[in-house]
Amino acid sequence: MAASTVILDEKINLNARLSFISRRSVELSQAAKKQGSEKPKKRFVYSKIREYLAGRIFIALVGPRGAGKSVLLKQIHHSSTDSFYISLDSSTEFKLFEIAREFSEQGGRLLLLDEIHFYPNYGSELKKIYDFVPNLKVVFTSSSAISLFDASYDLSRRVRLVRVPPLSFREFLWFSRAQELQPISWKNLLDTPACREYYGLTMHAEIYFENYLNGRNYLFSLEEPQPIPIFQNTLNAILTKDLLYSSRLSLEETQDVRRMLEFVGRSQVDGISYSSISANVGITKYKAQKYVDVMEKCFVLKRVVAKGTNVTKEPKILFTPPYRLIYREYDECIGALREDFFADAMSDYPDFSYLKGGAGEKTPDYLVSDVVCEIGGRNKGRSQFKGYHAKKKIIFTQPGTLDEMRRPLFFAGMLE
Repeated sequence: MAASTVILDEKINLNARLSFISRRSVELSQAAKKQGSEKPKKRFVYSKIREYLAGRIFIALVGPRGAGKSVLLKQIHHSSTDSFYISLDSSTEFKLFEIAREFSEQGGRLLLLDEIHFYPNYGSELKKIYDFVPNLKVVFTSSSAISLFDASYDLSRRVRLVRVPPLSFREFLWFSRAQELQPISWKNLLDTPACREYYGLTMHAEIYFENYLNGRNYLFSLEEPQPIPIFQNTLNAILTKDLLYSSRLSLEETQDVRRMLEFVGRSQVDGISYSSISANVGITKYKAQKYVDVMEKCFVLKRVVAKGTNVTKEPKILFTPPYRLIYREYDECIGALREDFFADAMSDYPDFSYLKGGAGEKTPDYLVSDVVCEIGGRNKGRSQFKGYHAKKKIIFTQPGTLDEMRRPLFFAGMLE
């Protein structure tokens, strides 16, 4: 790479000759900083990232394509005076360790790396940077958790993972309607008087919930009249690009994954298991489990562990919203889509599982710690819990209803 005299920032030596950083890279970094200034609204996770930046540990922003990770990185870049931004999804010319070393020597303190999973052996480079460039902090993004989990180098002591999920319903209201609503805690969600008070403050927002479920849970899709074709393109990019880079699946295997996703998308939720995928897609049960694992790490599928007595341990397999809508119309899959939403909203709750009974036995849908939850429309009632004992029983409904047992489903998207 040709040497060039560049101006990185006011704090950095104006005559610095950084042999590992091209003029084009500097121009792109400056453009990224400007783009960060053009996005004043920030994801709720932004404050957490700024808090973590006070420490020495590196930060990994992990989430699906289109969730806003690159925007977050550019916003951090804009708010910093000694940072440098590099996008790694379109070039292999970079030598990360050398860039980091020289950048630090010239006064740089924050290196921002976008789509790091496209950089070969990035784990070893990050380890070297952490160990031998002590004054430098690194924030990087990845749209695939595969490489993070499968990296050959142990980054656990050096990297803090920060999940950047799709927009919660509360964030959707903030970005699309400029409505800044307070969150509700899980404790208050279980308390009927507290819920009545909260519903009085938020019930006007429920009219936008169906629009949100129809694929407006990403920043790029907020203003799109037909967002689902864009998600189809995103899924194609995951299958043709991300899987080949990150999971080392063959082209033949990616075709198996396509057929698996179509089977899951067109089937009823309760009929999906590794065994049913194996039988209907024509692959082994081992490969069914492998492919589900890969697509969960690409944030397309989600597994919920089973809980119950005398049950098999196969998980419940859901889509992350709104990918199910690629395969079925909204009105055809609203029940499954509600479950997709609820499971995604409960992702940060470690005691979240689904209830599974024996053959033919009907059980409620989910368990959150010691609270039994059923998901559905207004017609669902106490009969859903017949013969089932629990500390608390909640039915999450859409359209929303609120009484001693029922809660509006959109509340799950308002949790703090």
